[in-house]
Amino acid sequence: MITDKKENKTLLRGKVVSTKMEKTIVVEVERTFMHPRLAKVMRSIKKYKVHDEEQRANLGDNVEIYQGRPVSKTKYMYLAHIVNK
Repeated sequence: MITDKKENKTLLRGKVVSTKMEKTIVVEVERTFMHPRLAKVMRSIKKYKVHDEEQRANLGDNVEIYQGRPVSKTKYMYLAHIVNK
């Protein structure tokens, strides 16, 4: 049985905030969670540098990304597909 490696990865959904580098985009992923002690809904934002080989994503696109082997010191996420432009 052959399985695609992308299917086993967890996908994160975020928004492209920068496309100024070659073959790299910066994606902002927002996570909401309930604070355990304050019982308040908190929002956490993290930016990932994502490898985009064909340079398909543009500024403002919603994309799905997954974690893979490191490409450089700070780049270890890959572009799965563009959700909407």
